[in-house]
Amino acid sequence: MQYLDNIIFLILLVAGFGLFGKSLSKIYRNIRLGREINRSDRKPERWETMTRVALGQSRMVKRPIAGILHLFVYVGFVIINIELIEIVVDGIFGTHRFLATIFGHTFYNIFTITLEVLAILVVIGVVLFFIRRNFYGVKRLTMKELFGWPKNDANWILIIEFALMVAFFSMNAADHQLQGAYAAHPIPGSFPISGILLGWFSGFSEPTLHLIERTAWWFHFIGILFFMNYLYYSKHLHIILAFPSTWYANLDLYGKFNNLDSVTKEIKLMMDPNADPYAAPAEGDIAEAPSKFGAEDVFDLNQVQLLNAYSCTECGRCTSVCPANITGKKLSPRLILMKTRDRLEEVGRNIDKNGKFEDDGKKLLNDYITKEELWACTTCNACTEACPVLLDPLSIIFEMRRFLVMEQSAAPQELNLMMTNVENNAAPWQYNQADRLNWAKD
Repeated sequence: MQYLDNIIFLILLVAGFGLFGKSLSKIYRNIRLGREINRSDRKPERWETMTRVALGQSRMVKRPIAGILHLFVYVGFVIINIELIEIVVDGIFGTHRFLATIFGHTFYNIFTITLEVLAILVVIGVVLFFIRRNFYGVKRLTMKELFGWPKNDANWILIIEFALMVAFFSMNAADHQLQGAYAAHPIPGSFPISGILLGWFSGFSEPTLHLIERTAWWFHFIGILFFMNYLYYSKHLHIILAFPSTWYANLDLYGKFNNLDSVTKEIKLMMDPNADPYAAPAEGDIAEAPSKFGAEDVFDLNQVQLLNAYSCTECGRCTSVCPANITGKKLSPRLILMKTRDRLEEVGRNIDKNGKFEDDGKKLLNDYITKEELWACTTCNACTEACPVLLDPLSIIFEMRRFLVMEQSAAPQELNLMMTNVENNAAPWQYNQADRLNWAKD
């Protein structure tokens, strides 16, 4: 029975990481449903971009207050969880503060002081974020698209992080009091924040202190496993996916329209005066025609676009600078990514249920994203410029517009008129080419 705690700990550890791995495998499978795209070029630039944007949070601090608070929470929470290494070793082998024997007392003191300072910064950050999100009235955080689960999800994350930090401080304070009052050799480590709580525990007996310390320790451990597995259902997947999203980000000029190879070849053939349009293609030069132009459903988007949908933080910075949304149009770039993710998750559940995707009669276009939203976009790229993790909702809008124009001929009348004029007059205006310079005669 003396090893019961260790066995329970090991079971929970394996189960927690096993479920987390299963969730990640589902996300990977769903992203792989998209079209393949080669983003392996310019590797040094990609590593630099990922380090600067995902790790260094360079875009977050463009709004200093929110950026600095986010830095507190992000850096603090990530570094504090280095302590998970110590918890895992202690839980499996029954040791106590294993890292103290590795680091030595001096370095371990520095380590614990650092964790304590970062933990209090996390507490300050999550409390201010909770107040800001629920009581301060930031417009982009109170839009109707965030009603229900998106708002509750953000609040639950803040509450979980706060509870984990409280458990962290309680564990340290009770342990420090227990070892200092009842142990012949007090534990190493320095606890400037938890030390403030020592007065609360000074009158407790040894069994009570031990119970408090063990309860806080187990709560902290189980809480981390719960938080890790909750990420699958949360917008906070960006904690993990921000790194691949920034690495695979589009490094070309924003708004650069990608050409379709099949169309490019046709145009070159039309423009070549020596080409025989009736000649058979050269051997080995037969290119498979695309099954569809543009995107009607998530299967038609590329894998980076689907990764972007999972990586969206729902912060609304894109929507807050969108001129279409500001002027009352239905378009919200944030909602484009959220709806793409919702559709992708629905497709994933379909595959889980049937073993493969069975047509459910739904599409991303119309059932999730409307034509009104797509045509409201001015393609100004304000959304892609504002995104803190380099997501590109505009590319999804591009592809869905391409489907409407090239597959359904469903462009608005004004756009069809412009394209007809370009075809007939080589200009967007409804003038004969011979009359195009008449304006200069006067």
